[in-house]
Amino acid sequence: MTDRSELTTVVLSPPPTPNGPLHVGHLAGPYVAADIAVREARRGGRRIFALCGLDDHQNYVLAKARQERADVLDVRNRYARLIRDAFARAGVVHDGFTQPLTEPGYRSAVTGFLGELVGSGALPVQEWSTPACPSCRGVAHHAYVSGRCPHCGAECGGGTCEGCGGYTPAARLVDPRCTRCGSAATGEKTVRGPVLPLEEHRAALEAAWCTAILPARARELAARLLAEDPMPVVPLSYPTDWGIELGAGTPGHRLDVWAEMGLGYLYTIGRHLQPAATGLREHVAAWQGLDSLWAFLGLDNAFYYLAMFPALFAAAGVPAQKLLGGLVVNEFYRLEGQKFSTSRNHAVWANELLEKEDPRAVRAFIAWDRPAPHPTNFTLDRFRTTTDAWDLDGGQAPVDPNELARAESALTLEHFDAALAARCLLGTNGAAPCGPLDAIIGSGKAADR
Repeated sequence: MTDRSELTTVVLSPPPTPNGPLHVGHLAGPYVAADIAVREARRGGRRIFALCGLDDHQNYVLAKARQERADVLDVRNRYARLIRDAFARAGVVHDGFTQPLTEPGYRSAVTGFLGELVGSGALPVQEWSTPACPSCRGVAHHAYVSGRCPHCGAECGGGTCEGCGGYTPAARLVDPRCTRCGSAATGEKTVRGPVLPLEEHRAALEAAWCTAILPARARELAARLLAEDPMPVVPLSYPTDWGIELGAGTPGHRLDVWAEMGLGYLYTIGRHLQPAATGLREHVAAWQGLDSLWAFLGLDNAFYYLAMFPALFAAAGVPAQKLLGGLVVNEFYRLEGQKFSTSRNHAVWANELLEKEDPRAVRAFIAWDRPAPHPTNFTLDRFRTTTDAWDLDGGQAPVDPNELARAESALTLEHFDAALAARCLLGTNGAAPCGPLDAIIGSGKAADR
């Protein structure tokens, strides 16, 4: 029997899309929280692999370039630099950081894995129908389509709903419209390509969800998916103009960005656990060295980390007990009562705030004010009033042992609640130095990789 101390816990945070800089809402969601959890887990002796990257192939990047009338690579590179600079300023450190646009090994691995899964029959090739714009080429998907969620009625794009986390491809949207020209997507297009039928992996998903640690909102989404008969069929490629090309087998198709991400996790985690691994089978076998897989994410990404990725891993042969350890899910961090929005320029940009303010205070405040399990509201006045009362250099009397124990428990992956931990440790007059506080503010030996 393998000693768990020899196994690796993987902590994922969703790769940000380089179609804009990070704002404080991004930091307050998955990124600082995951870094806090990783630091504290390492302090407790766990072997951790923290993985993030860039979401280079979302068509939101190309849409942003068209909006700015700029070269798409220039846009991607400019925002990629700002994203990585914000992580560095905030003290958010990753052990693995994928950049799909510039990593040939990654690109060949994900297309190779897809080819192996299609060739073995693990991923079928099927026809599926989708609403189409009568004026624009390709398929209405992700940034190219918007409508209303069929479950909660919220406005959403093609992918998932920000309001309830539901799966909302163009075929499920109410009143879908093309975002490129504004026309109603009244046409219909039949597409043939590889798909992931979640129904074929119902048993594996149920087994994973029974043991995974999931917040209430993720369990609600799981229950909705299980109530569908059959569960959704997820397309893995599109005839589109941005992403990794699939080649002659599926002419004109590019790999769906979420399929790429899931296959990328198989590759990057497998390579970390067994650097000599080649091919899908050896990468999957390397996952035997995995203790558990955790993801920090916003509710709008819950479908992918809860259902699509575990089903894709199961199709590749990953055992059910390795599919998912747990999800740590945040709601929206609002700015003066409204959702942070890059497109509307309604945001406090992370780089700018971290340049003007003490990054330790920024980390401490967004942990203290974290939007989980409910949305919270950021204002600069509240940030400054609150943090001005804290002495982060250790001017406070020692923390009550009971409060310290509560904080330490609240920063474990299994019970993660950064706001509770911060409120246990941060008094009105200062902050006593201790391991959990070091994790929150980003200092101490736990940061060492």
